[in-house]
Amino acid sequence: MALTRDDVVDAAVRLLAEVGLEGLTLRRLARDLGVSAPTLYWHVTDKRALLDHVADRLLADQWRAPGPEPDQPWWEWLGERAMAQYRALVAHRDAALVVAGNRPTEDSMPAVEVALGTLIEAGLSPVDAFWTLLAVGNLVVGSAVEYHAEFARTEAATEAATEAYARHDPAPGSAMAALARDLAATDGHGRHEDVVRHGLDLMIAGLRAQVGGAQAGSAHAGSPTDIAATSATWSR
Repeated sequence: MALTRDDVVDAAVRLLAEVGLEGLTLRRLARDLGVSAPTLYWHVTDKRALLDHVADRLLADQWRAPGPEPDQPWWEWLGERAMAQYRALVAHRDAALVVAGNRPTEDSMPAVEVALGTLIEAGLSPVDAFWTLLAVGNLVVGSAVEYHAEFARTEAATEAATEAYARHDPAPGSAMAALARDLAATDGHGRHEDVVRHGLDLMIAGLRAQVGGAQAGSAHAGSPTDIAATSATWSR
């Protein structure tokens, strides 16, 4: 049976899980597939093109995700979509590094169209919608990179950092003392996701304010309609 691009991408995903991004080379991939390296160039032009397809495969469920439900606010949909991508990235070895710098392939364009269209319908310009998707994506990918980097620390390095932190005795009433008190009240479960959610909440709140302000500005400045629209935006 002739080798297909799907075969190449499937093998690359398996190899990524086995040896990580550094070990994923076209030469090694060709060997695993039992073909010569030049054969792969019929399906992918270079390693970066291969990684674009691997990124699509790792985020396949997200690319197939539809737009908001009929009664779902766009900001809830955006936050849920971003968290789903984050969970997909932290579930696979080096997935965040693969996705960083990737470009959408033709297969992912329908999902890009849905995402852009949803934000444009919400009131953003096409350029602002595009930049918003990039900014949210950067937060998600960067957070996933940080997640994997922390777990890549050696046990000795982690213990040394923990001991150094424990030796620090913050002054009573200081910001560090308040932080230590509040952190002690948590069990640390889900901390990474909590940080990502916090960042997304801040970004989306600012985005909603921007959209609401633009919509309010389209009414008569200082009119009751303008004031009511702005108040309604912040009260949601």
